[in-house]
Amino acid sequence: MVAMQLSNFKITIEYDGSGFHGWQRQKGHRTVQEEIENALHTVIRQKIAVIGSGRTDAGVHALGQVASFKCHTRLGPGTIQKSLNSLLPDAIVIRECKPAAPTFHARYDAKSKTYRYRILNHPLAVAVGRQYAWHLRRPLDLDAMRRAAAILLGPHDFSAFEGAGSPRSHAVRQVFRTFIDREEKAEFLAFDIEADGFLRFMVRNIVGTLVLVGGGKISGADFEEILLSKERKRAGATAPPHGLFLMCVRYG
Repeated sequence: MVAMQLSNFKITIEYDGSGFHGWQRQKGHRTVQEEIENALHTVIRQKIAVIGSGRTDAGVHALGQVASFKCHTRLGPGTIQKSLNSLLPDAIVIRECKPAAPTFHARYDAKSKTYRYRILNHPLAVAVGRQYAWHLRRPLDLDAMRRAAAILLGPHDFSAFEGAGSPRSHAVRQVFRTFIDREEKAEFLAFDIEADGFLRFMVRNIVGTLVLVGGGKISGADFEEILLSKERKRAGATAPPHGLFLMCVRYG
């Protein structure tokens, strides 16, 4: 019998993080990685390690998380995708499954990631969609927030926006793009940030500080001083996780 070759697959995943303790497998907690690995074990009958492009925290969502895994199988990517989606909970969907180069690694080959943070900026709350945006009642000055966000562009030490226990060798990250605007429903705001990597809670701590700028509590100059200080205690509170989405991961 001819042995099956080892195949490498790349999957793109959408998930609602509300009911999960983040992406990464953790003992005693329900995680997205564990759900996918368990489903793969059922489909392929092998213990398979799924490598994500990076972690998302408890309660954080994803529209374009990317992962890779290797296994011995004769199943094609389309069959694997359909089989996984038939087994996974409704809160997780495999949007794409395709063959990858033998050396492809979802984490190490990633060139950038884009996150979006959504804010409901209106005196009234909403009943539908409340689990996908941070509700702030007082009006925010978008132009002031845009000017402050532009300060983040380029390489910086982001220690001032780093959560405790961040797994890293250094705190320097390069931000390629920031964007703040109203969504189609004008009461919702979206803050997008693309960078070559992110520290733990980095986006949520940036958002928590940007809203201080938007609310007139600190100036753009204050925001820049906070960044340069490298002191977390000077930045704003950590924005709640349910407004954060991993939008996409760029490779190549």
